[in-house]
Amino acid sequence: MAAVPIGGARPARREPADETALGGPGLRSRVTQVCIVGASDVAVRYELLSRETAREALSTYDLHEPYANTLALDTVSLGAAVSLLNDLNWYLVRFASDALVLEPSISETEWLSRDLATAVRDERIAPDETGENCKIYGVSDDELVEPMYVVRTNGLPEYDLAEVDDTLVVRITNEEFGG
Repeated sequence: MAAVPIGGARPARREPADETALGGPGLRSRVTQVCIVGASDVAVRYELLSRETAREALSTYDLHEPYANTLALDTVSLGAAVSLLNDLNWYLVRFASDALVLEPSISETEWLSRDLATAVRDERIAPDETGENCKIYGVSDDELVEPMYVVRTNGLPEYDLAEVDDTLVVRITNEEFGG
């Protein structure tokens, strides 16, 4: 495994050969993925990798940056993804605006919020009951932009908060939606 720089310079993006329908570079299908979205005022990769405990928790993973100020990795299961996010909780509260999980057995194109992934893992919500409430991020110039909260009725509405290149759909809990 190659050393991961922890300096202030932004590392080059790693582009795997197989990309999903999400349109973002570096997002792979068929494995459970975690994507940590950095808060707007921090460099999430630097902040996580400059802290010994977080760096150790992430050391066994191949890290990539599918969008600006994100840190993504592949895990073996939904349970492993939730466990890793729990291990990183102290850092996520301080340096992340969102933590997402892509579980291909639920959807190959729609992410789960951390809370929803935890609820599915703990069997409080069935996987087939996860698609009603969503947060849709716009993607513009490889950056995630302001999310739009929607309820799925007959499909998802178009993202209309700004002109964007693509979108990233995140399934969320009723509580995250505001209910």
